[in-house]
Amino acid sequence: MSLQFSRIIGTGSYLPPTVVSNDELAARLAKDGIETSDEWIVSRTGIRQRHLVADGVQTSDLATAAAQRALAAANKTPHDTALLIVATSTPDFIFPSTACTVQAKLGNQGAAAFDVQAVCSGFVYALTTADSFVRAGRARCALVIGAEVFSRILDWRDRGTCVLFGDGAGAVVLEASEQPGIQAAQLHADGSLTNILCVPGNVAHGQVTGDPFLRMDGQAVFKQAVSVLEKSARETVAQAGLTIDQIDWLIPHQANLRILSFLAKKLGCSMDKVVVTVDQHANTSAASVPLALDLAYRDGRIKPGHEVLMQGVGGGFTWGSVVARM
Repeated sequence: MSLQFSRIIGTGSYLPPTVVSNDELAARLAKDGIETSDEWIVSRTGIRQRHLVADGVQTSDLATAAAQRALAAANKTPHDTALLIVATSTPDFIFPSTACTVQAKLGNQGAAAFDVQAVCSGFVYALTTADSFVRAGRARCALVIGAEVFSRILDWRDRGTCVLFGDGAGAVVLEASEQPGIQAAQLHADGSLTNILCVPGNVAHGQVTGDPFLRMDGQAVFKQAVSVLEKSARETVAQAGLTIDQIDWLIPHQANLRILSFLAKKLGCSMDKVVVTVDQHANTSAASVPLALDLAYRDGRIKPGHEVLMQGVGGGFTWGSVVARM
């Protein structure tokens, strides 16, 4: 009996139509006495614009649109999927899961559906989980989505965080295969670093208690991100039986252009091999990796047979990597 693997057979993404440039954002913030500028944001982050949802648009709406595009690319229907995982830190509700809401919007009934919460590492965690289901024979076809509306949890008076994030969704379809697709994966976390990136509030007795906004120690996150991403990249590539030179494309979590540049330098990888979308999308958390994957696949940079290293790093503190042959 042949060993069963999982392969990515379709990608999709969705971005809200409202685009807010740095100049537009600076003008909005200035009304509240918050000073920032395009130069200040670009020099520190590389971000030039972000997409933001309109009132009433939910994470499940973005996720459903991305899922539909991924299914179409894979020539699959919602009924073909036996597993649906949504990676998100901004769910529609406390419960049910956003995955169940997306399942209903897609018209699928009966597939296993659940959310994964690993913040900006969420898609890598979800993809690894789905790969395990497929390899174990628990699901022949799986839909994996990363979707976020981070604009709803930002303190718009804190220029150190509110300029960094955007909204969006990305998705992939996995299918069982005799040929290797997902070749290696590693997931990690260090809960002792919770406080460097978190939303420390909660809902209790009908009220929000604590701080309901995203808080971040930028310097600590930067230092940890570069360190753990380099180590994770080397370990996961080696697990796949490859070298860094054999990786065709690197898709790290799109948090900050400086992080991407430092990571590429440490790995000895040209920036020409790094997919960069943070300038156009800002940090879309769990959506950033599948958004970048879909963009690069659809514009022809990523081709069948290419080796792609995808990486996430975020609150928790969580991180992980996946090597996939497209």
